Amino acid sequence: MDDQPRGLDDPDYAAFAWTRYRRMLRWMLFATVIAVGIALYILDRVYGPLSWVAIFAAIGGFGGTMMMAAALMGLAFLSSGTGHDEDVERIDPD
Repeated sequence: MDDQPRGLDDPDYAAFAWTRYRRMLRWMLFATVIAVGIALYILDRVYGPLSWVAIFAAIGGFGGTMMMAAALMGLAFLSSGTGHDEDVERIDPD
């Protein structure tokens, strides 16, 4: 068995992988801001002027859902893309 670190155990590759993850989250934050803006516009057109409570609820609901989904899917891609999933299968029970 080789002693070279692989995947997230390699500091250089881990830095690359986490940078890619953060870049993906920044793009998803951009997409979330646009989606929340569109949702607020549509809600305003359909229901008329919104109260601050409704605006904050829409921001929290739409934005929170999109960012949570992006974070969890990003972590799944990070785990799979770095070989971490395969490393778990290779654990020696001794």
